[in-house]
Amino acid sequence: MNILMHHRTAALLVVATTLAIPPGASAQPPAATRADAPAIRLTVNTTIDLALKASHRVSEVQARADVAQANVSARSSADNPVVSLLAGYTRTNHVEAFAMPIAGKGLVVIYPDVPDNWRTRADLQWPVYTFGRVGSATKAAELEHEATGKDVSTAKADIRLDATRSYWNLVMAGAVVRVAEDALALVGAHLHDVKALRAAGIAAPNDVLTAEAREARQRVLLIQARNNRDVAEADLRRVTGIEAAQKIDLIDALEAPARDIGAFDALLAEAKKTRPERQALQLRADAFGQQQKSAAAMTKPVLSVGGGVDYARPNNRIFPRSSEWNESWDVGFNVSWPLWDGGRTKADVAQVSASQRAVVERLAEFDAVLEFEVHQRQLDLAAAAASIQAATEEVASAAEARRVVTERFKSGLASNTDVLDAQQNLVVAQLERTQSLAAVRLAEARFDRTLGR
Repeated sequence: MNILMHHRTAALLVVATTLAIPPGASAQPPAATRADAPAIRLTVNTTIDLALKASHRVSEVQARADVAQANVSARSSADNPVVSLLAGYTRTNHVEAFAMPIAGKGLVVIYPDVPDNWRTRADLQWPVYTFGRVGSATKAAELEHEATGKDVSTAKADIRLDATRSYWNLVMAGAVVRVAEDALALVGAHLHDVKALRAAGIAAPNDVLTAEAREARQRVLLIQARNNRDVAEADLRRVTGIEAAQKIDLIDALEAPARDIGAFDALLAEAKKTRPERQALQLRADAFGQQQKSAAAMTKPVLSVGGGVDYARPNNRIFPRSSEWNESWDVGFNVSWPLWDGGRTKADVAQVSASQRAVVERLAEFDAVLEFEVHQRQLDLAAAAASIQAATEEVASAAEARRVVTERFKSGLASNTDVLDAQQNLVVAQLERTQSLAAVRLAEARFDRTLGR
């Protein structure tokens, strides 16, 4: 009988140790190859840093930002002067040379037969004034580049949320494994007690079978819990790029002080101000406005300066024409004014204007969804925080109920099934509390993502 009491006391101590979730979760990789590998200690922040470095999506969006920056340079250089070097050779048919007598010079060849024509030129073209065409296009490109920068911020925010989610999922999965292991220990201790009672002729045979069935079920649940933990660990490795041979220790705890949520109006104003997706939409709407100005300026004149130096043989600007290398230069001022382009400019303006309206409507839709999302995240966080208190009370009540049933069972006033049910209720309560703690952490991450923090 003393042995029986010893086992029951040990089982109750196990219950007491499972009432509180440990302050940190440590994922223990099942592979034997990781036994001697150095462990990497992760917090939420270090997990986020690794995820940002390993993310291909961030690299892709950053490359798009580089494209937008190059486009700014291309647009801004459109009104810069262009200097070109030209060279050419032309072979013509033979012609009869033309000569005429000139007083004091005799017979002078005015148009010689020169079938080989060589020409070189240094040319300058400079659009001096484009009536805002280049300036508006450059401003539009700058706004698009700024918008792609917000796209980079959006991608990073998504990666931060994904890394935080994978971190807390693994913490929760590790905690669930520990609860399942403790529950298996409880059932195993109770099975040992029932077998001892059966050997003493106190318990019925079906009590042993019932306890064995419950222990087998608990082993199945533990296998499932460990599999879920391994899947969660694989997901964390995918996000962070940590190799499979590297052991992982998670440092941050599920337990955390309650956060001040704040008033809805202040939260909505903060979200509208800081969400990078909204900023990108606003910038693109402004960019389309600048593109519309640039397109409308296509009907305006363009003032440009041109000039160059020719060095040719023969140089047709030199009279009389001769088979010699001669240089000449020219400077000009030009005005180009497209009076009618068949409706092309009007169509371009209409296209850009429609694109701007589409972005404006998308921005309005985003604001409507954002208002709902802020309200939803506020409610989710409040509900998740409130559920912790209820889950904690449930664990305490379930533990006390199991203690009472265990005492009654020892006195012969409760059945074996009552003890097993009480143990099951305690396990369920512990799992619900663990899930509530994880739900708060995930709700906080989504809450911060919604507010653009």
